Amino acid sequence: MTSATAGGAAPVPPARKRKSVTGTRRTVAALFLLPALVLLGALVVYPIGYSVVRSFYDQSGDGFAGIDNYKALFSDDGIRTALKNNIIWVVFAPTVATALGLIFAVLTERVSWGTAFKLVVFMPMAISMLASGIIFRLVYDQDPDKGIANAVWVGVHDTFASSSAFPKAHLGRESPLKADEGGFVTRDAVRAGQSVSLPLVGVAPDQMPDSAKKAVQAATDPGNVTGTAWQDFTRGKGVGKLGQVDPSELGYPGMRIEAVKDGKVVDSAKVGDDGTFTLSGKADGALLRLPADNFKEPYNGLDWLGPSLVTPAIIGSYIWMWAGFAMVLIAAGLAGMPRELLEAARVDGANEWQVFRRVTVPLLAPVLAVVAVTLMINVLKVFDLVFIIAPGSSQDDANVLALELYRKGFAEDQPGIASAIAVFLLLLVIPVMLFNVRRLRREVRR
Repeated sequence: MTSATAGGAAPVPPARKRKSVTGTRRTVAALFLLPALVLLGALVVYPIGYSVVRSFYDQSGDGFAGIDNYKALFSDDGIRTALKNNIIWVVFAPTVATALGLIFAVLTERVSWGTAFKLVVFMPMAISMLASGIIFRLVYDQDPDKGIANAVWVGVHDTFASSSAFPKAHLGRESPLKADEGGFVTRDAVRAGQSVSLPLVGVAPDQMPDSAKKAVQAATDPGNVTGTAWQDFTRGKGVGKLGQVDPSELGYPGMRIEAVKDGKVVDSAKVGDDGTFTLSGKADGALLRLPADNFKEPYNGLDWLGPSLVTPAIIGSYIWMWAGFAMVLIAAGLAGMPRELLEAARVDGANEWQVFRRVTVPLLAPVLAVVAVTLMINVLKVFDLVFIIAPGSSQDDANVLALELYRKGFAEDQPGIASAIAVFLLLLVIPVMLFNVRRLRREVRR
């Protein structure tokens, strides 16, 4: 009898091996996992290994290049632009998408139609990146009649600053006017009591203002300068008289006329619907000027796909797609939040903003981190949107690493540098993935 037994202590049973919850044997489990492991090795492990090896060889693949391909990542202008744009993507796209998702998730809890709103916001996730790129290529079209972004922008702009109705007006034959700094000015000074003719041509009939009426020759006024500004529509013999007002011709309503002496404007007037105008006696001896504002081109909106705005524009299309993803995940976290804490904060006198900032956001921090990190991984690999939306003229300015990888590998036939970019992208993604995995494990332990 041992001392433990003699002391009355119970013997320690031998440790048993943990059995599978389902009772599955290891051999059977390995057989079921084998096809997945083979596919994982063929589609993930082998390509990664091959890319790492290929990144150390030259363009032909026969000569060892060492780290020259990696040096090119920081010396090639195209790759440096792509790296800079990737930093912009990683900083702004996940942040804005996550913030919008948080706002949508919190606000839709307060409205009865919140579910319908979430469905609409999440719907773009059902669209492929390719389709989304085509949609936003049309949205950002420069022509306001085609691109909705410029249609809205031009509508807002024209509400506060209307454009001229006569951008195409220009001088006709034997005109009493001459060009002057984007506008026109009379060749000779005018006198009080004189009726001045200011004929122009070039405005299409369907582009004339709706208020335009048949032009009339202004009557003379002894103390003032009068005149007519009109569309001198004269074509060939027998069709109107050149430089004279004909019954079929229309006035230029709203056009501004200035009387200029010694470079200073001494008087001004606006043309009436019938093309007539009247200036005071101050205009005596002055030149009459039709300033350039009368002929400025209509505002055509922003060049969304130009070099300066193309990257923010494409990021906007990405946010349109992924804000719904962020909203759904955050809404799920919000649904599991203990309501007692929110009510306790309100009872203690906190307003809604304080409850949101001091209670809701801290409790949602783990969910927000998962969403933001997932989107960071996603934007590091963005390719489709940039390739489809950015036109050829500004694709270099919108370039990202994934697109540069494609261009180096297929368009420029530099597989060594393309492989180096692929490895560099993998190195950028790995820390973010590890952070995400560790956070998920901590959440499971809780």
